[in-house]
Amino acid sequence: MSIWQKYIKYIFISSTSLAATLWISGCSENKVAQCQRLIKLVDQGNSLIEKDKGYQVTTSLQLAQDLQDVTKSLKKSNFKDPKLTEFQGKFAKVFGTLNQQITKAGKALGATKAAKASQEGRVTIQKAREDIDTHLTAAKSTAKSLDTLFKQLNDYCNLPEK
Repeated sequence: MSIWQKYIKYIFISSTSLAATLWISGCSENKVAQCQRLIKLVDQGNSLIEKDKGYQVTTSLQLAQDLQDVTKSLKKSNFKDPKLTEFQGKFAKVFGTLNQQITKAGKALGATKAAKASQEGRVTIQKAREDIDTHLTAAKSTAKSLDTLFKQLNDYCNLPEK
C-alpha cells in the first residue's frame, strides 16, 4: 500500500467518524442538516480517492476529473451558516488542489509510458519520475490539510448553536 493510499484511507476514516459524531451530537436541526449536507459532499470526494484510481494514466486523469466535479458541487452549494460557508470554500480549495496534483502526476505517468527506448527516453522517464514524486508529495501534504480541516469542521459542528 503506497503512502498516498494510507493518507487517503486515513482521510476516509476521519470523514466517516465525523459523520457519526454529527449524528450523535446535540447541534440544532438547522446546523446539523447543513453540516450533514457539507459532509455528504466531502465524502463524495473521499470515496472517489478510496477507489484506487491512481495506478493507471487514464484512471488517474479520471480521478482528477471526478475531483473537479466534486469541487464544482461544493462551490455551487449554499449554506446559511457563515462558518460552514467558510469550510465549504476551504474544502473546495483542497479538492481543487488535489485535482491539480493528481492531473500533473497522471500526465507525468503518461510521459513515462510514452517514452521510447533511447537516451532521450531515459531522460524523459527520469524527469517524469521526479514530477510524479513532487506531485504525490504535494498531494500528501494536501491530504494532511484535509484531515486538519475535517477536525475543525467536526469541532465546529459539535458546538451548540447560538
